[in-house]
Amino acid sequence: MPSKSEAVLQALHSALVGRMPYGAKVLRNAVLPERVPAAGVMILRDGNPGTPEALMSPPLYVYEHRAEIDVLVEGTEAAREAAFDALKLAIHAAIAADRTFGGLCDYAIGEAPAPINLAIEGAEGFKAATIPVVLTYGTADPLL
Repeated sequence: MPSKSEAVLQALHSALVGRMPYGAKVLRNAVLPERVPAAGVMILRDGNPGTPEALMSPPLYVYEHRAEIDVLVEGTEAAREAAFDALKLAIHAAIAADRTFGGLCDYAIGEAPAPINLAIEGAEGFKAATIPVVLTYGTADPLL
């Protein structure tokens, strides 16, 4: 049985996989692939659980875990904009469908991305962003 943080991250990853546009790649804690599909790629990074708020009697450690989703698309400017927007909307749909991931966490919410355009010599270019997702959950022990 996985720890609470791992179970929540697995649920987020599954939700993302289930909502991605056709052809988009969803990875977890991976390096950037050599080739980016036309629909784009996103990489869920475990992020930082941060320092919990500790409640006693019974012990409960409440986390606001900040996971991150790296989004990368390439192509012509119009193709990049459309693919990026489709991925951003898919992330929203994955989280909004069930913000508790079946009761595994108290609440999940995405934050606004700050996209950047990357010029690559000899290529159309990339559009990339890191989208933070705050996962609020409690556990009886920080290692659980």
